[in-house]
Amino acid sequence: MNRLVAVFLVVVCVWSSGTVAQEERRHGEVDRTMSPWQVWNGDLGSWTSLEAFWLAQAAKNGGLSWGRGSDYPEYDQVQEYDTLIIELSSGPCMMEFFHSRWRRANDVRRWDPAFNDYGGCPDVFK
Repeated sequence: MNRLVAVFLVVVCVWSSGTVAQEERRHGEVDRTMSPWQVWNGDLGSWTSLEAFWLAQAAKNGGLSWGRGSDYPEYDQVQEYDTLIIELSSGPCMMEFFHSRWRRANDVRRWDPAFNDYGGCPDVFK
């Protein structure tokens, strides 16, 4: 009986350590040590590219309102929470219209601060 209890305890410890490790990951957490950078998608329970994460988040909220491109839409046509992926020479950045202006989606959603260092995000307001 003691051996059965010991095996049970080992199984519980192994299972719970895996659970704790997953719980420590935060949805939107970026791992800069991976190349290219990867982000934890808590909805999928897996690592993904930052752009795939953006697309998944947009799809969860109805899709990219304005698609992907190098120009912003006309101001009077935009609504609160509209999204787009703006393409700059330095790369893409997901934007969200929030409180009457375009902002980096990360500034609205508050994922990992690393998003603001990715692609065109450092340059969108230059």
